[in-house]
Amino acid sequence: MRPSPLFALAVAFILPACSAQSSEWRLPDDPAIVDYRVADAEVVQQELVDPPFLPPHEQVASGPPRVVSIRLEIVEREVEIAPGVFVWQMAFNNHVPGPVPVVFQWDWIDLTLVNTTTDTVRFGTADNQLPHNIDFHAATGALGGGTLTVVAPGQEVGLRWRAAKSGFFVYHCAPGGEMVPYHVTTGGNGAILVLPREGLRDGDGNPIRYDRAYYFGEQDYYVPMNEDGTSKRYANFSLQMADWVGVMRGLVPTHIAFNGEYGSLTSDIRLEAEVGETLLMLHSQANNPSYPHLIGGHGDWVWPYGKFGNQPDEGLESWDVVAGGTAAAVYTFEQEGTYVYLNHNLIKAFLFDAKAMIHVTGGWDDELMTSTFAPRTVTSN
Repeated sequence: MRPSPLFALAVAFILPACSAQSSEWRLPDDPAIVDYRVADAEVVQQELVDPPFLPPHEQVASGPPRVVSIRLEIVEREVEIAPGVFVWQMAFNNHVPGPVPVVFQWDWIDLTLVNTTTDTVRFGTADNQLPHNIDFHAATGALGGGTLTVVAPGQEVGLRWRAAKSGFFVYHCAPGGEMVPYHVTTGGNGAILVLPREGLRDGDGNPIRYDRAYYFGEQDYYVPMNEDGTSKRYANFSLQMADWVGVMRGLVPTHIAFNGEYGSLTSDIRLEAEVGETLLMLHSQANNPSYPHLIGGHGDWVWPYGKFGNQPDEGLESWDVVAGGTAAAVYTFEQEGTYVYLNHNLIKAFLFDAKAMIHVTGGWDDELMTSTFAPRTVTSN
């Protein structure tokens, strides 16, 4: 059926208006920043911290692009991810998910990637068995750096790349073949935050400042289980692989967790905020889609794909994280209480552990919500 003349006329008016709004909101790149030479850039060292926290950082760039040096060490380790469930993880800096470097668009990232052994590891003890590498979704070329960073146990490698796009981006291990999903689903992933040089902006172009930022790295596991329901245990990361791949072929996770382990963000780590504070919520899932929701709150401004060059959506109740992708959202708390941030595939949140608790203090406002009467027995007239 051909569209009516009235429909065609409406489209002709609407599309230019949408394009104008988008181009008006977008800021052009500064040629002096884009063309800045790496030889002239200041070199700074960034000390990474364990998620769900981010390293101290500015929210607006105060100078020209810099070279930000970071160090990531890969550790093969056994962890009890849930009561009685043991997994050999591939962990960046001994944590699942890996830490979040924070840079600005057009900065350079100068990475040292270490495949640890007992002699080189900073984080406890490790005797890695397999080669590893890293693929930054934020990088350009060479499979995100994957082809340039393959390291055997006991080796380290350097990689420098430029953050040409702003946003929140996944990184993960990708050594090739079935080892790619094996390394990713055992924990070999994290994310990097590339802020716009002018900072975050809302859908009207106004600046957004956040008081706190939390990273919710969602991990799906494919744990080989015994017939009696207990998890199988292995002597090392390499020996676990064949059975793990067999479970992966079914495409159904056996365990799902925020921050690598059950209870990590509901009991082990206390996430806090104050009424009036704005929280930046960062979410990644390197292998499966997710649907974040803040119970009792909203996404005041949401970047569903985690890319700050796109105009954000306003007032969302839940939003999308695509497989191998991210989302970012900000919310200003107006009421004290315990808020649950979760995957609103509620099976994954409550039958598994894709959830976190945020404890907010600062006072209750009856104008926003109040109890009108206590529970009572219903009586008929």
